[in-house]
Amino acid sequence: MMDCCHIREVVQGFFSLLVGMRVTMGNMFVKPHTVQWPRETAPLPPGFRGHIMMLPDEITRYPKCIACTACARNCPSQCITVTGRKPAGAKKKLADCFVLDFTKCSLCGICVESCPVGALDFSRDYALAAYSKDDFNRMNLLEDLVSPF
Repeated sequence: MMDCCHIREVVQGFFSLLVGMRVTMGNMFVKPHTVQWPRETAPLPPGFRGHIMMLPDEITRYPKCIACTACARNCPSQCITVTGRKPAGAKKKLADCFVLDFTKCSLCGICVESCPVGALDFSRDYALAAYSKDDFNRMNLLEDLVSPF
C-alpha cells in the first residue's frame, strides 16, 4: 500500500517536470520583450495617457490656452489652477499660470475634452522621476513654452 502511494507521487512529479520543461523549452526560442532602458524606450500603445501638456500655437508659439478655466472647473480631482491676463496690444486673454498637481490627477481626460480651443493634450512621458513629491505638486505646464508676458 505504501509503495503504491510513492509510485503515484513519483509519476506525478515526473509529469510535472515534463510540463515545466515544455514551458521552458517553448520560451527558450521566443524573442525577449526587454529593452535596454534608458538607451531604448518601450513602445507605447496609441491610447497611452501621460500627464497633460500645454500645446503651443503654431504661428506665435505662445500657449493656446485662453484662460477660460473650463478645464479647472470640470476637473473632478480639482488639480488644475489657471490664471490669465491680457498681453499688451492683444485682443484676447492668455494664460500666465497653468499649474497641475500631478499627485492628485486621475488622468481621466475630462480637462482635455472640455478645452474649447484644444490647448491640452496627453504627453508621452512615462519615466517621470524626482527626489521629492513637491516636484509633482506644482507642475507648471507653461515653463517650456514662449511667454508673451
